Amino acid sequence: MTHSLSSLPSILSVDDDRLIHLLIERMLSDRCRLFIALNAEEALSQLLHQKIDLLLLDVSMPGISGLELCRIVRQLPHCEKIPIIMLTGRNSPFDRVQGCLAGATEYLTKPFQPNKLCQIVDRYLGTSACHSTCVLDDRTSIANR
Repeated sequence: MTHSLSSLPSILSVDDDRLIHLLIERMLSDRCRLFIALNAEEALSQLLHQKIDLLLLDVSMPGISGLELCRIVRQLPHCEKIPIIMLTGRNSPFDRVQGCLAGATEYLTKPFQPNKLCQIVDRYLGTSACHSTCVLDDRTSIANR
């Protein structure tokens, strides 16, 4: 399927783990414009310079945490309605409540099933973000198509 880049929804993935970015890129890049940030400062810069339709956000990052970044984003007038999907290894009930209180729209724990992330992205962007079959490579844990 061919799309004009400007007509595709924009997703900003914020995580200090480059492998997570690679996985997300393999899953979503043919259906969206994907922007990458390794920390909260990079993410804020991109949010100020790009129109972002959805934010994928890790909780545990050096410097400003994902929870704090979520709170900051919710206070920015042009970003307050952006769906924020927390992608994190923290999975206790307390962590989930903290994510909700910070303003997260969804909370998905790592390791996550690629199809689950695709369903959530599709729900908020109204797209068909992923191929219907997405299988993880046993050796690399990266999605194969």
